[in-house]
Amino acid sequence: MFISCEKDHNTDDKVTYGDNYMSIDLSTDKAVYKPGETVRFTLKEKLSGTLEIRYSYLGHALSEEALTSTSWSWTPPAGDFKGYMVDIYETVNGKDTIYQNIAVDVSSDWNKFPRYGFLSAYGNISSSEIENTVNMLNRYHINGIQFYDWLYDHQRPLAGTAQNPASSWVDISGRTNYMSTTKQYIDKIHSMGMNALFYDLCYGALNNAVADGVQEEWYIFKDTEHSQKDVFNLSSPFRSSIYLTNPSNPDWQKYLTGRVNDVYSVYDFDGYHIDQLGDRGMVYDYGGNSVALDQTFKPFIDVVKADNPAKKLLFNAVNQYGQAGAAQSGVDFLYTEVWDPNNTFEQLAQVILDNNTYSSNTKNTVLAAYINYAKSNSSGYMNAPGVLLANAVIFAFGGAHIELGEHYLANEYYPNSNLQMKSDLKLYLVHYYDFLVAYQNLLRDGGTFTSYTVESLDGKLSTGNWSQGKVSVAGKKFADKDVIHLINFSNANDMEWRDTNGTQAEPATITDAKIKITANASVKSCWFASPDVNGGVAQTVGFSQAGNDVTLSIPSLKYWDMIVLEY
Repeated sequence: MFISCEKDHNTDDKVTYGDNYMSIDLSTDKAVYKPGETVRFTLKEKLSGTLEIRYSYLGHALSEEALTSTSWSWTPPAGDFKGYMVDIYETVNGKDTIYQNIAVDVSSDWNKFPRYGFLSAYGNISSSEIENTVNMLNRYHINGIQFYDWLYDHQRPLAGTAQNPASSWVDISGRTNYMSTTKQYIDKIHSMGMNALFYDLCYGALNNAVADGVQEEWYIFKDTEHSQKDVFNLSSPFRSSIYLTNPSNPDWQKYLTGRVNDVYSVYDFDGYHIDQLGDRGMVYDYGGNSVALDQTFKPFIDVVKADNPAKKLLFNAVNQYGQAGAAQSGVDFLYTEVWDPNNTFEQLAQVILDNNTYSSNTKNTVLAAYINYAKSNSSGYMNAPGVLLANAVIFAFGGAHIELGEHYLANEYYPNSNLQMKSDLKLYLVHYYDFLVAYQNLLRDGGTFTSYTVESLDGKLSTGNWSQGKVSVAGKKFADKDVIHLINFSNANDMEWRDTNGTQAEPATITDAKIKITANASVKSCWFASPDVNGGVAQTVGFSQAGNDVTLSIPSLKYWDMIVLEY
């Protein structure tokens, strides 16, 4: 939920035209595919050489074919919820050179492997701008989009009526939104296999709510005499503060589900992204009874789900407030907006692990975690090391990160576009999202988090979990393999994931580090993959084993490596 939308352009990090340009050189026609669907690939430019296309699953080639055109198609193997890597390569003197690669997600529902993005502006935007934005999100394999602040009033998200909807309206911050823009976005998103979710609070009402039929008895109050409504204060340019209702009040539930149905009758949204404002302290209902607000969210979610069981639902557990109940509700996956005191990389990972526990390992997690937060008050560029170290932790622990939209998301007020991505960070994130998809069956699909011992044999790296100046080790055990992650904090300025002022240092690359890993059985094969190397394409690694000790050399370590021992 937003706090402010201040913009201050006084900064030394001057934005220069062209610095953030990135060409999409290899793309697919969708972000995700149903089982049996054909994947269509497009290369922007013809490549020279004797090139092959290789289709792989979890580090092993499934098939290959010659590259003969800038466009071709492929039907993945039968099976649901699988991630594949596709690369274009040439073998010269016995060595593969990777030219391009891209991942493919085959999943019948987004709830298994959610990758969430956002939109934040619905003005008089051209069709080409809409297409460019969604095409870029498609290249990152984003499979769901939150329409942030698309709405009219929180208690009446649809402007106009279901019978006569408004063609334009002024949102809470005074911006004019258009029906045509909103619908074009939804249609384009659907054409690429993505989901579109509308945003609204579960308990918000503006100062004009009485005219819409919102009753005084539905609010929550800061006193037992119902004289002071709980309010989220906003000032100009916002046209109203937000007054909070009781999510568990049956009359409010009935009222708001009616307004949700109005939205669905006009717009082809796939679901509702439910927001809240976190712990409000002591609050009371109209009768003076204390309200355990975190206990009111699940009943609200259950009612909304029962009213539209086919629609998607998400709930923002602000700093985990109400998450235990949400995890047992009908939400598609778990979503946490992370705030103080969860400031360290270790605490960021722990949020994901806690969510796994809340849901008995049945629901994956997306984090709203705002990198370069203080820096976002001024114009400039995102600090790539801060973004990539945070994503390395989030992805290695099985989560995803809502960060990509029309701009990078560095602030809880989503229209804040002060910070841009330079082209190098955009390309890095393409590789990171390819990695997240290609290896989703290792990163986000089962396995048991396990401690691993990794010992440096040549002094090139020093391991120490969540320690500044060290390489952190994490991993999962599967029935037939161990998956070990190395995250490089060797040059980290500090161990706070937010990198709030954009000062996190770029790690120095460690090459050909010889390490020893303790295994539990005889290793059949070993492979290595990193989003920082060859776009995440896996490569076989030689090893030796003596007892339970497996010795190997990792080709390089920049931000994040994954080593897989197969038994």
